[in-house]
Amino acid sequence: MAEADLIGLVEAFGRTRLICAGDVMLDHYVTGRVERISPEAPVPVLHIDNEERRLGGAGNVLRNLHALGAETCFVSVTGADPAGHEIARMVATLGNAEAHVLAERDRATSVKTRYVADTQQLLRADHERVAPISAQTRADLLAQIKASLPHHQVVILSDYAKGVLVNGVARDIIELARAAGRKVVIDPKGRDYTIYQGANVLKPNRRELAEAVGHALADDEAVVAAARELIRRHGFGAMLVSCGKDGMLVIDGSEVHRLAAEAREVYDVSGAGDTVVAVLGAALAAGASLLDAARAANVAAGIVVGKVGTAVVHVNELAETLVDRDTLRNRKELPLPLAIDHVARWRRNGLKIGFTNGCFDLIHPGHVSLLTEARAACDRLVVGLNSDASVRRLKGPERPVQNEAARAAVLASLAPVDMVVIFDAETPIELIRELRPDVLIKGSDYHHDQVVGADIVESYGGRVLLAKIVPGYSTTATIARAAR
Repeated sequence: MAEADLIGLVEAFGRTRLICAGDVMLDHYVTGRVERISPEAPVPVLHIDNEERRLGGAGNVLRNLHALGAETCFVSVTGADPAGHEIARMVATLGNAEAHVLAERDRATSVKTRYVADTQQLLRADHERVAPISAQTRADLLAQIKASLPHHQVVILSDYAKGVLVNGVARDIIELARAAGRKVVIDPKGRDYTIYQGANVLKPNRRELAEAVGHALADDEAVVAAARELIRRHGFGAMLVSCGKDGMLVIDGSEVHRLAAEAREVYDVSGAGDTVVAVLGAALAAGASLLDAARAANVAAGIVVGKVGTAVVHVNELAETLVDRDTLRNRKELPLPLAIDHVARWRRNGLKIGFTNGCFDLIHPGHVSLLTEARAACDRLVVGLNSDASVRRLKGPERPVQNEAARAAVLASLAPVDMVVIFDAETPIELIRELRPDVLIKGSDYHHDQVVGADIVESYGGRVLLAKIVPGYSTTATIARAAR
């Protein structure tokens, strides 16, 4: 199957239903910049700009499945503590996820705090207490999975060795799935692969596979031999082994397939395995062969390692990349989730982000002047464009003259514009919160206190620019003259 032919497979992700179970954790990112060394000790001083919390571990698999459009039954265990409550809230906000996050009073939810300067991780601090789940929790977890199996096509087990899948829990889930005729895909951990006996596909990386067989794996032949030995010993259906910059190896019976690495820029490999296992599971649920599922997962891995932290790959992003590897880099009009990723990539490369917005119904020299001045104040200019419905609410039922697709196309053709994002609200406040521009630009016909989002941008050190207005130009006046 050609890569472009995989698009139909990716589009089918929205019709898949999967169970995801395993160790969930809270990923806490503290990001900023380092400009000096501490006088108290030879360590860098991190000036904190932002803090963010994300679902980690099995939760990151869930985030990826959500971004792919798959419906997911999520089953995991946390402590009855603030981090556990936060995880439960995060899972509940994912619209296509059925959440079953069980809480244990004596359990400590795993929290990983990463301190990051630009793209460099300075330190990771883990707060956790690893322990098996209780007998009652185990019974509740297995009962939930058994009840959900008839309504789902594939089970993904995400094992981070935090205690949810130990003591035979993983094997019990596999047996339940096999009895129901469902495939099981596992992201494994540790040396003892007997706990995954009978699984359909295991997805270790090279280091994890070497740990499981107890010796180093110097080349592809050694990887294939180790994988085949474990397949024979434990009754696995197949293995997909991630080999970093060397790509992936698919070992399926007597067949071996090498998939070259797809990454162009590698910023962060953390969480890449979660993306791979999510895409692999969704593709198998959509009816793909193992090889085609692995090829789609390989492309997704190449996308996600170009992002910082435990990131996700969106279904549109994956589909467009499969069509044309340069599509996303050359396309200017993007939906908000992809726009956020692009802006993050620009920012990692040290580029200053500018933002302006408007209806831009009929482009005139006043617009061009505003956009040119805006672009001169930044390295990349993002334009928020009011949707047709938004324009009608603001300007009346006769507007816009051109629909949003035409307006976006004209804007994208202008040299000062690097990205166009259509928004449906009456103000771009949500875009500003998500994109966090360094410079917010409006025309000088606005006063500073009238600029939507000015307080947000200035709160993190950004600035507001009031660009000069070229007199004599108005879309409303132009339309009126044309009507006369």
